[in-house]
Amino acid sequence: MSVQAIHPEPLMLREAREAPDVVQRQAADHARVQDVAHAIHAFDPSFVVTLARGSSDHAAATLRYGLETHLRLPVVSAAPSVAGVYSADVEYRGALVLAVSQSGGSPDTLETLRRARQGGALTVAVVNVEDSPLAHAADLVLPLHAGEERAVAATKSYLAALTLSARLLHALLPDATLAGALARLPDALREVIQKEALAKQAAVTLAASERPLMLGRGLHGGVAAEAALKMQETAGVGALAFSTAEFAHGPARLAEPGTLAVCFQARDATAPLTAATYVGLTGYGAQVLLIGADLEGRAADVPTPTTGHALTDPAASALAAQLLIAHVALRRGQNPDAPPRLSKVTRTH
Repeated sequence: MSVQAIHPEPLMLREAREAPDVVQRQAADHARVQDVAHAIHAFDPSFVVTLARGSSDHAAATLRYGLETHLRLPVVSAAPSVAGVYSADVEYRGALVLAVSQSGGSPDTLETLRRARQGGALTVAVVNVEDSPLAHAADLVLPLHAGEERAVAATKSYLAALTLSARLLHALLPDATLAGALARLPDALREVIQKEALAKQAAVTLAASERPLMLGRGLHGGVAAEAALKMQETAGVGALAFSTAEFAHGPARLAEPGTLAVCFQARDATAPLTAATYVGLTGYGAQVLLIGADLEGRAADVPTPTTGHALTDPAASALAAQLLIAHVALRRGQNPDAPPRLSKVTRTH
């Protein structure tokens, strides 16, 4: 009996399709986001530190670009092992520390947040489990409102981190265009879900590759990294993620004829740069599977609608990738809900 017969509708797919409802629940908690934004303004941070691992860290990578382009605040990514393993204190005075986590239960992330708060940082837990150690340790809490997530692979909670980040950025620096994009976002995500058949069709090509490249840039760099992680954990495929900017500095050597590259094409300032990279890949003889916007003379294999703003577009791309990869796992005879050697909560010390 095939895995598809046993798991006709894996949790990974069902939970990913809940993304529009998650965004609507976040919108209903507008007052909480505003309160956090007011507290951040009162603190007046001089820089921001993101604190996360795994899928949450990939969401934080997108948030970094949002913070630096929208607010012009410098952002660094904390290494949880500095506190969790080396027991070293870092100077956090004047910092806003944004800890992003689905479970809020990883010891090294918790220890880093505690030390940052003791060192004078304003700490915010962006977390799905409100009654978690991380939430209790932070000054402020922003719930993701993803609801219970049972599949091991994070889908709706990762998307929730992307969309809540955009909502927080708007609260910190109101922008009419971004407000409109946030209002339209549930419908844009529903459009991605309505076109799931295209993702399922593209999965036939991707499932045949043992080491695909995942490429994106800027706000979509973290989306590409998350797509590679999802391929690794759900389909058992050794996908490799690169920023298209870094790709030219050595990894381009991997683009042998026949290599498959999953390419995220945004509609922001990176578009002409990534388009040039993807055209170059075809010149090397690589095969391009395009997610997002069309290229000139080349329709996207898995198209996504514009949400109306660069800060919200990554959510649509990420959802399309999740649907694609879940179907890849099924085609490869894998159960994406229960990958071997992995658990829902990873407690890193």
